[in-house]
Amino acid sequence: EKGEVDSRHGRIAIGILIVQDLIAVLFLTASAGEAPSPWAFALIGLLLVRPFLFMVLDRSGHGELLVLLGWLLPIAGATVFSGVGLKPDLGALILGVLLSTHPKAGELSDALLSFKDLFLVGFFLTIGFSGVPSVAGIGIAAVFLLVLPAKIALFYLLLTRFHVGARTATVTSLTLANYSEFGLIVGAVGVKEGWISADWLVILAVALSASFVLASPLNLRAQDLYERLRIWLVRFGPAQRPSDDPMARPGLPEIAIVGMGRVGTAAYEELARRTGRGLIGLDFDEEVVRQHREDGRNIVFADATDLDFWKGLEGGRLIEMLVLAMGSHAATLAAVKQIRGWGYEGIIAATAQHSDEVEELEEAGVSRAFDLFAEAGSGLADHAYEALEARP
Repeated sequence: EKGEVDSRHGRIAIGILIVQDLIAVLFLTASAGEAPSPWAFALIGLLLVRPFLFMVLDRSGHGELLVLLGWLLPIAGATVFSGVGLKPDLGALILGVLLSTHPKAGELSDALLSFKDLFLVGFFLTIGFSGVPSVAGIGIAAVFLLVLPAKIALFYLLLTRFHVGARTATVTSLTLANYSEFGLIVGAVGVKEGWISADWLVILAVALSASFVLASPLNLRAQDLYERLRIWLVRFGPAQRPSDDPMARPGLPEIAIVGMGRVGTAAYEELARRTGRGLIGLDFDEEVVRQHREDGRNIVFADATDLDFWKGLEGGRLIEMLVLAMGSHAATLAAVKQIRGWGYEGIIAATAQHSDEVEELEEAGVSRAFDLFAEAGSGLADHAYEALEARP
């Protein structure tokens, strides 16, 4: 879900999925059965081309050129890799990884999301034409589903061994509960190469589809599940919290701003100028935290949707006002529910991008919700009127 991706556990889940996809693509590359050309070693030079790709992406704007670039770059990567005897899929994936750290990578991903969904539906339809599942096939798919709890538990243990918090590890593990569609791609290659029969591809499709159905309610209730099992889950959590964890800090200033992007940073500067009160910024992106600290702002690393963070924060109830400037409405809504559920009674201000989102946030407990576009229009009118008044 978009809201989940905009939090720390979402970023961890994406990282794990990228590793899974990379392994699958490497398998597909090896399945071709052809030795790559000696020129394949020259592909290391793609790292040198990366600044040029970043420059092109910077100049692509935000409209049709960006979408066109999103089509051309993977095709170019696939063509180059195919020319040296490597799988085209690997070329497209590697090029995507090279661009993943660009500031416009998220915008590019959103622009191509509809195409991705369309192709995914077409792929599933193609698999569906492979045959009708038999009773025995459905039974085998059910056995695969019985493995899902073990998969969730293994992910949880793996993440906690790397000192990921119990709550983040729980939600991430539930996010990764379903089987990946790359399993179907690998299965299709197996059928094509004659390694498995077409019946197995149908079984994998049934297991994959059913895993999505089962994982969906688990993801929706992930926070509630964690709260119910919290006492048991924290026993398997990391032995100690990271030293930079703000939960270990003795209290906070009077105003906290969650989400230090463009909107959050502007709010931080304006509140600092107007109120003169103690301010602190919270963000789950370590690079953003580092940059703001270099600029002299008081900011800590934290995930606002983490109830453990708010519960463990000494003096947290003394915060007079919370300003939620998060990029996702779903993430903002989840944070509001967590904070109000914790018992916070102070002022919560939040941003929204649509009028219906404003109503939803206010119903969840936000004191003041602001429509960004409406406020932008009002601010534009103020500046235009000031220019008109200043005209000689």
